[in-house]
Parts: sequence; C-alpha cells; structure tokens
Amino acid sequence: MNTMEKIDLHMDSVRNHTLQCAKNFKTSWVDLGRALYTVWKDKLYKTWDYSTFDTYTQKEINIRKLTALKLLRSYFFLEKEEPQYLKEEFNESAGPASIPSYESIDILRRAKGRKELDSQDYHNLRNKVFEKGKDSKEVRKDLTALMKQREELSPKDAFQKRQDSNRKRLLSLLKSLKTELEVSKSFPHAVLKDIDSLIKKVEDAV
Repeated sequence: MNTMEKIDLHMDSVRNHTLQCAKNFKTSWVDLGRALYTVWKDKLYKTWDYSTFDTYTQKEINIRKLTALKLLRSYFFLEKEEPQYLKEEFNESAGPASIPSYESIDILRRAKGRKELDSQDYHNLRNKVFEKGKDSKEVRKDLTALMKQREELSPKDAFQKRQDSNRKRLLSLLKSLKTELEVSKSFPHAVLKDIDSLIKKVEDAV
C-alpha cells in the first residue's frame, strides 16, 4: 500500500467514524465533538468535495450550523479546561448520564469569559454542571440569576452604564437639533459651529 492509499484509507476511516458518532450523538456527544474537531481542524471536508464545514455538517451528518459550532466549542473547552473528562479511562467508567450535555458545557464556556464573574462564581457553576449534573436549562437559569445578582452588587458598573446611555441619548439629540437648525436657518452659523463642536466632544466621551 503506497502513501496516498494510506492517506485515503485514513480519511475514509475518519469519515466513517464521524458518521457513526453522529448516530450516537445523544449518548456520546464528546466522541462526535472530537471527530468534528478533527474534520474541522484538518479541513478534511474539502477532500470530500464540501466547500465549507457548515455544508458538510448539514448535508452529510444532518447537523445544523449552530449545533456543530456548539459541539466544536464545547469539546475544545473540555480539552483545554477539563481534560480529565476526555480520558479513555473516564469514558469507560462513566455512563452517558455522567457526562454533561454539550449545551451545559457551552454555557459554562461562556460563563468562563464573563468579567462580571469571579473565580468562586465560576467554580460554583462548574460544580453544578459536573458534580450535580444539572441540565442546560437549570444551568442557564442559574447563570442568569448570578449575572443579575452581580449587576446589583456593582453600583459602579451600573452608574457607568447609565452614564454611557445618557451620553448616547444626548448625542442623538444634538445631531437632530443641528439638522433642524441647518434646515430652518433660524440661528447664526456660529451657533451651528458651537453645536458641532459639542457633538465632537460628546462623541469622544462615548
């Protein structure tokens, strides 16, 4: 067997494996995520005459773009943040119910990047996903409640948000006023210049 035949055989193996994982999607999303990650990273879909990864997932394994992206991101998140859950010995000892859904992992991934949450907030949310096995709806609800709580506990951020909103509203009013005065020609040009200068100052502050 020459080198090209070996490469073709390997690609066929990856392709068939990905199809099989798709069939077992509901009970083994980690395997499907790993397989899709390989297909995406190595651009194997192009060798199968698909111009884009989205087209491949939609036409060959019947997975929507959003679902495929969540699977990729959730798998990569596990690989980076929780690699122990990808080890073979864990997969052999844990049943499907012991592995969090990709939706829950995706929510946890997004929570990881929220500046409003500290390390303890993330740790508590992580435990709800991995230790307590909460489903995605519960995890999303908990994250939403936590974010609202953090906003309430941060008056400085709330004040800044109000200030930004006021500046944008003022900017809109000034621009409308300038347009109206230009059309009506009811004020001297010097007044328009002053308004224009004020608009630029507000824009710099926004």
